[in-house]
Amino acid sequence: MMKRLFLLTALVIWGLQFSRATEGMWLPLLLQQLNEAEMQSMGMKMTAEDIYSVNQGSLKDAIVHFGGFCTAEVISSQGLLLTNHHCGDDFIQSHSTLEKNYYQDGFWAMSKSEELPNPGLFATFIVRIEDVTDKVLENVTAEMHYKERQAWVSRNTERVKSEALREAYQDVMIRPFFEGNQYFLFVTETYRDVRLVAAPPASIGKFGADTDNWVWPRHTGDFSVFRIYAGPDNKPAEYAPENQPLQPRHFLPVSLDGVDADDFTLVFGFPGRTEEYLPSPAIDHRVNVLNPIRIGIRDRSLAVLNAEMRKDPEVRLQYVSKQSRIANSWKKWIGESQGIQKTDGITKRKAYEAEFQKRVEANPEWKSKYGNLLASFQKLYAEQEPYAKAREYIGEIAGRNIELFRYVNTLHGVIKTYDASGAPALEGRLDRLQSYIDGFFKDYQPDVDRKVFASLMEVYFNDLSPEYQSAFAIEQFVTASKDYPALASLVFAKSRLIRPEVMQQAIAAGPDALVKLIREDYAYHFVRSISEVNEGEALNEYHRIQEEIDLLQREYMKAQMEVFPEKRFYPDANGTLRVTYGKVAGYEPRDAVRFQSHTYLEGVMEKYVPGDYEFDVPEKLRQLYARKDYGNY
Repeated sequence: MMKRLFLLTALVIWGLQFSRATEGMWLPLLLQQLNEAEMQSMGMKMTAEDIYSVNQGSLKDAIVHFGGFCTAEVISSQGLLLTNHHCGDDFIQSHSTLEKNYYQDGFWAMSKSEELPNPGLFATFIVRIEDVTDKVLENVTAEMHYKERQAWVSRNTERVKSEALREAYQDVMIRPFFEGNQYFLFVTETYRDVRLVAAPPASIGKFGADTDNWVWPRHTGDFSVFRIYAGPDNKPAEYAPENQPLQPRHFLPVSLDGVDADDFTLVFGFPGRTEEYLPSPAIDHRVNVLNPIRIGIRDRSLAVLNAEMRKDPEVRLQYVSKQSRIANSWKKWIGESQGIQKTDGITKRKAYEAEFQKRVEANPEWKSKYGNLLASFQKLYAEQEPYAKAREYIGEIAGRNIELFRYVNTLHGVIKTYDASGAPALEGRLDRLQSYIDGFFKDYQPDVDRKVFASLMEVYFNDLSPEYQSAFAIEQFVTASKDYPALASLVFAKSRLIRPEVMQQAIAAGPDALVKLIREDYAYHFVRSISEVNEGEALNEYHRIQEEIDLLQREYMKAQMEVFPEKRFYPDANGTLRVTYGKVAGYEPRDAVRFQSHTYLEGVMEKYVPGDYEFDVPEKLRQLYARKDYGNY
């Protein structure tokens, strides 16, 4: 029996630290060519073929894209999936009520018949990856305008996808790499019957919550367990009670051995998005223009949500997943800005650019092609700044934090369908719309949203440049005596769209009645008057400049790879399958502070605050700790 409970699984990579002997998120297809020798010199016992193979089962066949937004691993011959708690929390929450609060208390299916289906959840495997750059860029020239180039790339992409060899139940996607200088094709298999098997209580799965998110040391039991089901032929199938657990090509056996400091390790999965090769004006723009807007708005939104969730268990259950989505990016942006400032990242990037420019100036061919790239970035980001700020303010307020806006803009899609294709086109979508309405109101508290609305309208009228403010919204603000809570009360009181029974009656009455209700609604006019600024001509200039930036970034990426032949370039993350690797190690975040590579249950108990929203510990875990009853662990 181990003296201490070691908080580590193959998945829970927040529980260890990697030394930076190497870096990068590498395509598994290219490991043999680019990385295998280095990986083996660091202690890897496998071959690149063991990690990625088309002809036999390999590690890639145990790694799935979970819901299109997370990574999960197959850990049994019966399709059992291990993923993070924060990846599964939407689905855990959706099955929870105050009476059966699986989110708060945890859930464990004691048999397969008790596993819970999750409509809309899927798991995607990568069958093979293929470089199709030459085919996608056929007939594309360097002189082409942005839209002409995009048109050719789109046509070629569709042709290559249609010609790709695959089974009828498989899908094909093509993704750009290195800013569109390279393209890879992915053949995939997607299983749409994925059931919840187990989850720890939130006080384990979200231990530390926002305070510990994105930072080390962490002590979160950030896991949940699902299972993939397939049809009788082991092929993808829609949910059906009679489906059978998937028999995977490969699965990861669970080891209780753990890892030690200086052991080789790798991470295999689907990272979302990175931007490693941005120029210094783009980094400055992110840190000093966009992030302060985003963080400031979400500070306000989270202040309301956190206060309301702490007051009412029902609100907490309804909003826990929504709050997590808002808080996750908020905390990331805070850390991103702090990290760049602390490491003097912009100055270091400028030094890199100075060396780039020096080499370019010394080569006549490079000078003619790349000599003005960096100066052009500086000019374009400066030109774009006022439009980018307006776009960010409206996007955060109207698109990501006030639920009423997202809801009304979804209903605006009903209007667009009706106007474009008439009532018959809408008739067949009413059942789906009713399902959306039911799901929305299941986890919606108008009083909570109204308080968020009032807080963010203060930002809208005080911080957004007046030229981007809605004339209709200004009129209503004046009507409400320029009082933010009064404006919020006015909008929410006059809207019939946020009354479930009214929406149900309108849907039952048919497309004409539904569209009439939406069009005449006060909140619809208020929301659309604000949202349309981000959709209309006012920000056309933003998009024009962004097209120029995108073209420059593609050229700059190509230039860096030419000018620095000694540098090993890896593509930015873009939601496709990647491998990163290193050795387990601690690190020193600041003077006289040393973080070890592992965290233990002792650390959980040191952070434990009885009854605390973020740092409470379940009684059973406290008892196990007191008895040092760690079983096989």
